[in-house]
Amino acid sequence: MSSQTTATAKIRGSVGRRSSLLADRIEEGAALLADFAEGLSEEEWHAPVSATDRRSVGLIVHHVASMYPIEIDVARAIANGQAVTDVTWHAVAELNAKHAHEHADESKATALELLRRNSHEAANAVRMYTDEELDRATPFSLSFGAPVTAQFVIEDHALRHSWHHLARLRKALDR
Repeated sequence: MSSQTTATAKIRGSVGRRSSLLADRIEEGAALLADFAEGLSEEEWHAPVSATDRRSVGLIVHHVASMYPIEIDVARAIANGQAVTDVTWHAVAELNAKHAHEHADESKATALELLRRNSHEAANAVRMYTDEELDRATPFSLSFGAPVTAQFVIEDHALRHSWHHLARLRKALDR
């Protein structure tokens, strides 16, 4: 740990192995998605994901990359003991639609750079969580108001997101 990181850890409490493992898994999922996307042809990059999700494969890669800051902000709010009441499935659908409209033609290079940068920043943020912060639970509207932990939000969103979409993309492209 750098001296600044060590000093921050002493102020905030014990930054532990759990946060480091979570962060490593975020980076692992992003790397797998990036490796998959790098090998796609232009045709595959622009292929729709499914008959029901007409977004392109490339747009989904950009979508995953774009969501890391939001997912980490939600986890941070819960880690700080703040209930998250304004994140609903309707709001998520609106955000996804807006993203699809605004980023439909993003290049592979742009999407991959964003994926690498945002996943790295998300992982670094997660590495700073203490065990106490990971264990803190508050109501989360996306989970129907259930009090969930910051660790659950990290695992179910920032960590799982790349794995979830990678599986969907592999299925869409029969790979």
